[in-house]
Amino acid sequence: MPKIKTSRVKYPEGWELIEPTLRDLEAKMREAENDTHDGKRKCEALWPIFRISHQKSRYIYDLYYRRKEIKRELYEFCLDQGYADKNLIAKWKKFVVSWDF
Repeated sequence: MPKIKTSRVKYPEGWELIEPTLRDLEAKMREAENDTHDGKRKCEALWPIFRISHQKSRYIYDLYYRRKEIKRELYEFCLDQGYADKNLIAKWKKFVVSWDF
């Protein structure tokens, strides 16, 4: 018999601290997606969506690398679940390391 997949996700320790901010950013994302795009070019309509996506990734990056307020387990969980963009964070990491003296 095949394994039954459940949609239950086990949240790591510290999730309750960052969850409200991520939920607020997701609500803003939904508003930006549902906003009317009349009179705008396609790229202009997508700018607010990319900006909010960038904010979510930057929030996770700052918590882990700058302020060191979350553990690696929670950081990796956020990357795996799609709360942050790992390629964008890798670019920021590379940029910061190259400018450290």
